[in-house]
Amino acid sequence: MSLNFDMGAPAAALRTQLRDLVKDHVPADFLGAFTDDPADLDVAQHFCRTLAAHELLCLAWPQEFGGRGASVWEQTVVREEMWAHHEPRGAQYMGVNWVGPIIMRHGTEAQQRMHLPPIACGEVIWCQGFSEPEAGSDLASLRTAARRDGDGWLVSGQKIWTSYATMAQWCFLLARTTKAEKKQQGLTIFLVPMDDPAIQVRPIRCMMGPHHLNEVFFDDLRVTEADVLGTVDDGWSIVQEVTSFERVGIARYARCERLLAAAPTVLGDRWDELPAELRGRWVRMLTHCRRARLMAYRIVELQSTGRVRPGDAAAYRIAVTKLDQDSAEVLMDIAAAVAHGDPRAEWFLAEVEDHWRYSQASTVSSGSIEMQRILLSRSLLAAAK
Repeated sequence: MSLNFDMGAPAAALRTQLRDLVKDHVPADFLGAFTDDPADLDVAQHFCRTLAAHELLCLAWPQEFGGRGASVWEQTVVREEMWAHHEPRGAQYMGVNWVGPIIMRHGTEAQQRMHLPPIACGEVIWCQGFSEPEAGSDLASLRTAARRDGDGWLVSGQKIWTSYATMAQWCFLLARTTKAEKKQQGLTIFLVPMDDPAIQVRPIRCMMGPHHLNEVFFDDLRVTEADVLGTVDDGWSIVQEVTSFERVGIARYARCERLLAAAPTVLGDRWDELPAELRGRWVRMLTHCRRARLMAYRIVELQSTGRVRPGDAAAYRIAVTKLDQDSAEVLMDIAAAVAHGDPRAEWFLAEVEDHWRYSQASTVSSGSIEMQRILLSRSLLAAAK
């Protein structure tokens, strides 16, 4: 008995179309947009515009916002194919997966007119101003504050780990607007341009390459009511929606499965010489890929009905984090047996090394795995009452 993940003929045709576009527009040795080579970012930006021209970038968005009104399952196909091929959309997945949908839900008509068309066209990059030096996993403890000044606010503070801040045009910024009894209260979301002189970005070098980690400083950044997303002091409710979208928006299992499936072909006759224990771990990882895919599909269905809960997203996040790390270890052991010199082998080795590096960071990205376990535990305890 096996699980059938077949989404039907239209989804299969969409996969073929996406793979053809990747083959035609993305170099075979592409390892993502965030390398030391600026040409890689150019590839991603060009590919985003190509997807947009084919109405594939924001496939499931409503037509009035620049999408094609497709199903969430077709958008899931896009997520899977993009992540399997090193996310050639670059940083655009953030705008497509959650910034845009959140603005659709909570933004004013003016905000929707300003922000949604550029995202749908692949012309703008967003960053997320959430984590701070003393408020990472405990985000509600943030210190960045917006103090009233006339008809607006002045924002001062620091964010850290801010991916894409050096290239982003806009920031989805969380700041404290009111001191409240509960730290989750009195928080507000602002949509702010990154070219404002009151914002300073300092890159943080890391093993994943440039653009992933940055410090961002706000020195009396002026914002107004027009920059507020949703309701003043009620930003935490939006944050909860963001995390549920963000944590399932990346189909990590797709890349794991692609690399695992490629291993026997890359090794050729050497595959049968691998220790039985290693091949057993390889099979187990493929099984875990299927499990993660099934969990992702369950949450996609919940999202489509508006019923996704923090515990659901946390359970998926835990599963894919473990899959990332465990599969990376298996793949590194397999890579040790690869014969160098074969172009396909070199591609595999580069992909595996990159996957391993990313897997080390997955423990803390998008909320640490420890915090995900706490969220899941709270959800299970609440359900048991």
